[in-house]
Amino acid sequence: QVQLVESGGGLVQAGGSLRLSCAASGRTFSNYIMGWVRQAPGKECEFVAAISWRGGRTSYADSVKGRFTISRDNAKNTVYLHMNSLKPEDTAVYYCAADSDGSTWSPRGPYDYWGQGTQVTVSS
Repeated sequence: QVQLVESGGGLVQAGGSLRLSCAASGRTFSNYIMGWVRQAPGKECEFVAAISWRGGRTSYADSVKGRFTISRDNAKNTVYLHMNSLKPEDTAVYYCAADSDGSTWSPRGPYDYWGQGTQVTVSS
């Protein structure tokens, strides 16, 4: 079993920055593909970013490319999402997710484990 706990969400003005963190339990965290997915009110879940188990490969949604950066620290069992130049349309609940099949690079899932989510609100 893997437990994921997100933190770092909050209210920020447009143009501002936030860093989300996702702390994972489990001995094999370093083998997992880690991703971030968001859901805005009344909308479907949207893939945001993913990172391979060693961090050598990343993938981003077009809507965040150039503004968001995903990274991981396997020694701390933590994955991060650095969000810059935030826009009101980035407002959503952000979920951390883990894909235990790290041998296959599949950034958009399917994911086996999910966190409880953290709210990000960007005001205009």
